[in-house]
Amino acid sequence: MTEFIEKLRFNADGLIPAIAQQWDSGEVLMMAWMSKKTLLKSLKQKKAIYYSRSRQSEWRKGDTSGNTQIIREIRLDCDKDCILLLVDQTGAACHENTRSCFTKLLSETGIIDNAKTAYPTLRISKEI
Repeated sequence: MTEFIEKLRFNADGLIPAIAQQWDSGEVLMMAWMSKKTLLKSLKQKKAIYYSRSRQSEWRKGDTSGNTQIIREIRLDCDKDCILLLVDQTGAACHENTRSCFTKLLSETGIIDNAKTAYPTLRISKEI
């Protein structure tokens, strides 16, 4: 079962980016990093376990906040260098206590915090 892990393309630090998406709505929740060890633990426990680069240690989503991620499905991108976790998110996914980490809208005038649009887009001026 774990032979697949050798086919994944981890970076020089032994990490791979993992995007968490709500399994039923398609809402993009967050991006974090996983090591081989945390990916294998996540598969076994069916709970998202990431690797914190700042703390240099693993962390299971929700251990301190209660905002857990139960894994429904794991997908890989075509290059096998990024993971998509389809999860059932309980509570906020972001450390800023928002449902998604992607709440900032990039516009011509700068960054707008707490954007209310479901899918923020870059609005480019016709003059460019």
